[in-house]
Amino acid sequence: MRTKKTNNLPSKPRVNVITLGCSKNIHDSEILMGQLRGNHMEVVHEANNINKNDIVVINTCGFIDNAKQESIDTILQYSALKEEGKLEKVIVTGCLSERYKPELETEIPHVDAYFGTNDLQQLLASVGADYKHELLGERMLTTPSHYAYFKIAEGCNRPCSFCAIPLMRGKHVSKSIDDLVKEAKHLAKNGTKELILIAQDLTYYGLDIYGKRNLADLLRNLSDVDGIEWIRLQYAYPSGFPMDVLDVMNERENICKYLDMPLQHIADNMLKSMRRGITKQKTIDLVNAIRDKVPDIALRTTLICGYPGETKADFSEMMEWVEQTRFDRLGCFTYSHEEKTHAHSLEDDVPQEEKESRVEQIMEAQQRISYEVNQKKVGNTYKVLIDRIEEGYFIGRTEFDSPEVDNEVLIASDKNYATIGRFAQVRIDRAEDFDLYGSIQ
Repeated sequence: MRTKKTNNLPSKPRVNVITLGCSKNIHDSEILMGQLRGNHMEVVHEANNINKNDIVVINTCGFIDNAKQESIDTILQYSALKEEGKLEKVIVTGCLSERYKPELETEIPHVDAYFGTNDLQQLLASVGADYKHELLGERMLTTPSHYAYFKIAEGCNRPCSFCAIPLMRGKHVSKSIDDLVKEAKHLAKNGTKELILIAQDLTYYGLDIYGKRNLADLLRNLSDVDGIEWIRLQYAYPSGFPMDVLDVMNERENICKYLDMPLQHIADNMLKSMRRGITKQKTIDLVNAIRDKVPDIALRTTLICGYPGETKADFSEMMEWVEQTRFDRLGCFTYSHEEKTHAHSLEDDVPQEEKESRVEQIMEAQQRISYEVNQKKVGNTYKVLIDRIEEGYFIGRTEFDSPEVDNEVLIASDKNYATIGRFAQVRIDRAEDFDLYGSIQ
């Protein structure tokens, strides 16, 4: 009797991509997954189930202490699973491995390979895939398909004393307008309605390839792409801000009246030590000029508490400025003493408890401001993009809110009908500190 042959060949490995850190890492993971899929490989994002022939790629963050620790813990978690025979390979990429590759190779040797932030082609080769130039603009979105983070440049030329980004991401490199428009058209064709423009510094865009700040021209070109209904600006640097961007914001309805501009501090001695290239008065004048030009703009900023040498007087000055300026959105962080940055040569002299207390005070002030700002929205009707349904509510955002970090609009699903990924006109019925409640009109 003839015996039936069995196929004992191992199945093709699945690549499970784990993303840590900021929206720029999300973008990079999506590009990586698009390339893997273009190589006909099975790829998943942060899958809970683990297969023993999986290849896990961890896209790490190395920005501040908490993010570094999360990245290290994640690497250790998956390298232990590999040692137990529960997965095939662990590969590490991103900012942490760009910055600390020699140390990581020594301390966590069970990882199969470490790659930096600009090593996509080498990473692909390590899993048996080729980099395909024809896939420019193609991504495997990890966000809901109706919005996408849209990176217009890599790296940063700014000399901020506290920031390690240039060490991990290199110098500023703008993508061309033609390539970005091509990517936007591809996203729009697949249902993306909102582009969230990101870079370490949006306002530097174009200087390296066009010889001028060219964000306004880019916005006009992206605004013309059929299907893109919102374009949002995140991470604008204040020094040298191109005011013509605001003209385009007023001209084009699909450019959100929203600007994320991390200002970090207001006291002159802090701004000077931080090497921000701007003074208190110039910062105040800039905020006023932006609001004069676009009166209904929503301004988001981020601040740092506990920078070396920050006195109680410096902090009080920042607190008073926050109260007076009344930002629509605000985030605040404790200073992190980062190796190889200019500020690392200074004494980290503000105790951690004091740093955290100052952050708490700023955020309590902002909570009051946000509540008062939101009360003025009650009775008004806004265009809202519906992101998801959760616990009896459709949850969406106005043009004044970015995903994950800003206010949301909650609409009772038992009394209203909406479609995820589409827009609705919503009347605001009541408001809390950071949430609006409304009904579809």
